[in-house]
Amino acid sequence: MSNTLSLLIRDGVKTDIERCLALDHTYHTEYVWQMRSSQESDHHQITFVRERLPHQITLEYPHNESRLQAALSSQHGFVVAANRDDDEILGYLSLHNDPVYRIAYLQDIVVSQPYRNKRIGMRLINVARQWSREHQLMILTVEVQTKNYPGIAFCQQSGLTFSGYSDHHFLNQDIAVFFSQSLR
Repeated sequence: MSNTLSLLIRDGVKTDIERCLALDHTYHTEYVWQMRSSQESDHHQITFVRERLPHQITLEYPHNESRLQAALSSQHGFVVAANRDDDEILGYLSLHNDPVYRIAYLQDIVVSQPYRNKRIGMRLINVARQWSREHQLMILTVEVQTKNYPGIAFCQQSGLTFSGYSDHHFLNQDIAVFFSQSLR
Protein backbone atom coordinates (compact mmCIF):
# COMPACT_ATOMS: atom_id res chain seq x y z
CA MET A 1 0.00 0.00 0.00
CA SER A 2 1.42 3.35 -1.06
CA ASN A 3 1.74 6.19 1.43
CA THR A 4 -0.19 8.52 -0.88
CA LEU A 5 -3.62 7.88 -2.26
CA SER A 6 -5.19 9.51 -5.24
CA LEU A 7 -8.73 9.47 -3.90
CA LEU A 8 -11.86 9.62 -6.03
CA ILE A 9 -15.26 9.99 -4.36
CA ARG A 10 -18.07 9.09 -6.73
CA ASP A 11 -21.64 7.83 -6.86
CA GLY A 12 -21.82 4.13 -6.18
CA VAL A 13 -23.24 1.78 -8.79
CA LYS A 14 -24.75 -1.69 -8.54
CA THR A 15 -21.45 -3.41 -9.33
CA ASP A 16 -19.82 -1.61 -6.36
CA ILE A 17 -22.08 -3.27 -3.80
CA GLU A 18 -20.32 -6.63 -3.79
CA ARG A 19 -16.94 -4.89 -3.59
CA CYS A 20 -18.13 -2.72 -0.67
CA LEU A 21 -19.45 -5.75 1.21
CA ALA A 22 -16.06 -7.44 0.74
CA LEU A 23 -14.23 -4.66 2.64
CA ASP A 24 -12.85 -5.31 6.11
CA HIS A 25 -15.76 -4.10 8.30
CA THR A 26 -14.16 -5.01 11.63
CA TYR A 27 -13.28 -2.47 14.26
CA HIS A 28 -11.51 -2.62 17.60
CA THR A 29 -12.68 -0.95 20.78
CA GLU A 30 -11.86 -0.74 24.45
CA TYR A 31 -15.01 1.28 25.22
CA VAL A 32 -18.76 1.12 24.75
CA TRP A 33 -21.63 3.44 25.56
CA GLN A 34 -23.58 1.74 28.34
CA MET A 35 -27.25 2.70 28.59
CA ARG A 36 -28.65 3.12 32.09
CA SER A 37 -32.31 3.62 32.80
CA SER A 38 -34.11 4.73 35.94
CA GLN A 39 -37.78 5.36 36.46
CA GLU A 40 -39.61 7.06 39.26
CA SER A 41 -43.26 7.93 39.49
CA ASP A 42 -42.92 11.31 37.80
CA HIS A 43 -39.98 10.89 35.44
CA HIS A 44 -37.94 8.46 33.40
CA GLN A 45 -34.21 9.02 32.93
CA ILE A 46 -31.91 7.48 30.34
CA THR A 47 -28.16 8.00 30.62
CA PHE A 48 -25.35 6.86 28.35
CA VAL A 49 -22.01 6.36 30.06
CA ARG A 50 -18.71 5.58 28.36
CA GLU A 51 -17.51 2.34 29.94
CA ARG A 52 -14.07 0.84 29.59
CA LEU A 53 -14.08 -2.86 28.72
CA PRO A 54 -11.77 -5.30 30.54
CA HIS A 55 -9.86 -5.80 27.26
CA GLN A 56 -10.01 -4.68 23.66
CA ILE A 57 -12.61 -6.46 21.54
CA THR A 58 -12.95 -6.81 17.78
CA LEU A 59 -16.44 -6.44 16.33
CA GLU A 60 -17.96 -6.55 12.87
CA TYR A 61 -19.84 -3.50 11.58
CA PRO A 62 -23.37 -4.67 10.61
CA HIS A 63 -23.20 -4.16 6.85
CA ASN A 64 -26.28 -5.00 4.84
CA GLU A 65 -26.65 -5.65 1.13
CA SER A 66 -30.34 -4.69 0.98
CA ARG A 67 -29.56 -1.30 2.57
CA LEU A 68 -27.00 -0.63 -0.17
CA GLN A 69 -29.40 -1.84 -2.88
CA ALA A 70 -32.05 0.59 -1.59
CA ALA A 71 -29.49 3.41 -1.56
CA LEU A 72 -29.08 3.06 -5.35
CA SER A 73 -32.46 4.76 -5.80
CA SER A 74 -32.28 8.36 -7.04
CA GLN A 75 -34.04 9.49 -3.83
CA HIS A 76 -31.30 8.01 -1.66
CA GLY A 77 -27.53 8.12 -1.76
CA PHE A 78 -24.74 5.60 -2.23
CA VAL A 79 -21.22 7.02 -2.47
CA VAL A 80 -17.88 5.22 -2.69
CA ALA A 81 -14.33 6.34 -2.05
CA ALA A 82 -12.00 4.66 -4.52
CA ASN A 83 -8.32 4.76 -5.36
CA ARG A 84 -8.19 6.82 -8.56
CA ASP A 85 -5.25 4.75 -9.85
CA ASP A 86 -6.82 1.29 -9.73
CA ASP A 87 -10.48 1.86 -8.67
CA GLU A 88 -9.97 -0.15 -5.47
CA ILE A 89 -12.89 0.62 -3.14
CA LEU A 90 -11.56 2.10 0.11
CA GLY A 91 -14.85 3.04 1.76
CA TYR A 92 -18.50 3.92 1.20
CA LEU A 93 -21.56 5.54 2.68
CA SER A 94 -25.29 5.13 2.24
CA LEU A 95 -27.94 7.75 2.90
CA HIS A 96 -31.69 7.52 3.25
CA ASN A 97 -33.64 10.62 2.29
CA ASP A 98 -36.70 11.48 4.41
CA PRO A 99 -38.23 14.35 2.40
CA VAL A 100 -41.21 14.75 4.75
CA TYR A 101 -39.06 15.73 7.74
CA ARG A 102 -36.17 16.88 5.50
CA ILE A 103 -33.68 14.58 7.20
CA ALA A 104 -30.80 12.66 5.65
CA TYR A 105 -30.17 9.45 7.58
CA LEU A 106 -26.60 8.34 7.11
CA GLN A 107 -26.95 4.61 7.72
CA ASP A 108 -23.50 3.43 6.66
CA ILE A 109 -20.12 5.08 6.70
CA VAL A 110 -17.35 2.54 6.33
CA VAL A 111 -13.66 2.83 5.59
CA SER A 112 -11.78 -0.42 5.11
CA GLN A 113 -9.41 -1.22 7.99
CA PRO A 114 -6.11 -0.60 6.13
CA TYR A 115 -7.23 2.90 5.05
CA ARG A 116 -8.55 4.29 8.33
CA ASN A 117 -7.06 7.41 9.90
CA LYS A 118 -6.32 8.90 6.47
CA ARG A 119 -9.28 11.35 6.58
CA ILE A 120 -11.30 9.30 4.08
CA GLY A 121 -14.22 9.07 6.53
CA MET A 122 -14.16 12.84 7.04
CA ARG A 123 -14.23 13.39 3.28
CA LEU A 124 -17.15 10.98 2.96
CA ILE A 125 -19.15 12.75 5.67
CA ASN A 126 -18.50 16.08 3.95
CA VAL A 127 -19.92 14.56 0.75
CA ALA A 128 -22.96 13.41 2.77
CA ARG A 129 -23.47 16.99 4.00
CA GLN A 130 -23.24 18.34 0.44
CA TRP A 131 -25.57 15.64 -0.93
CA SER A 132 -28.09 16.47 1.82
CA ARG A 133 -28.01 20.19 1.03
CA GLU A 134 -28.46 19.47 -2.69
CA HIS A 135 -31.59 17.50 -1.79
CA GLN A 136 -32.92 20.40 0.34
CA LEU A 137 -32.58 18.40 3.56
CA MET A 138 -32.09 20.33 6.78
CA ILE A 139 -30.62 17.74 9.15
CA LEU A 140 -27.98 15.04 8.78
CA THR A 141 -28.44 12.18 11.26
CA VAL A 142 -26.05 9.27 11.73
CA GLU A 143 -26.99 6.01 13.46
CA VAL A 144 -24.34 4.10 15.42
CA GLN A 145 -24.40 1.03 17.67
CA THR A 146 -23.60 1.75 21.32
CA LYS A 147 -20.72 -0.72 21.15
CA ASN A 148 -19.16 1.06 18.15
CA TYR A 149 -17.18 3.54 20.20
CA PRO A 150 -14.83 4.40 17.30
CA GLY A 151 -17.95 5.33 15.29
CA ILE A 152 -19.31 7.42 18.18
CA ALA A 153 -15.98 9.24 18.54
CA PHE A 154 -15.91 9.84 14.76
CA CYS A 155 -19.38 11.40 14.86
CA GLN A 156 -18.36 13.70 17.70
CA GLN A 157 -15.11 14.68 15.93
CA SER A 158 -17.15 15.40 12.79
CA GLY A 159 -19.22 18.04 14.57
CA LEU A 160 -22.35 15.97 15.10
CA THR A 161 -24.05 15.97 18.50
CA PHE A 162 -25.99 13.27 20.35
CA SER A 163 -29.66 13.53 19.42
CA GLY A 164 -31.36 10.36 20.67
CA TYR A 165 -31.48 6.61 20.67
CA SER A 166 -33.62 3.67 19.61
CA ASP A 167 -33.74 0.45 21.60
CA HIS A 168 -33.62 -2.76 19.48
CA HIS A 169 -32.99 -0.66 16.36
CA PHE A 170 -30.67 -2.92 14.37
CA LEU A 171 -31.50 -6.35 12.95
CA ASN A 172 -29.46 -7.93 15.75
CA GLN A 173 -31.54 -5.93 18.30
CA ASP A 174 -28.66 -3.62 19.28
CA ILE A 175 -29.35 -0.12 20.53
CA ALA A 176 -28.75 2.73 18.10
CA VAL A 177 -27.59 6.16 19.21
CA PHE A 178 -28.13 9.06 16.85
CA PHE A 179 -25.88 12.01 16.18
CA SER A 180 -27.18 14.95 14.18
CA GLN A 181 -26.22 18.25 12.67
CA SER A 182 -28.30 21.09 11.28
CA LEU A 183 -27.40 21.86 7.68
CA ARG A 184 -28.80 25.40 7.65
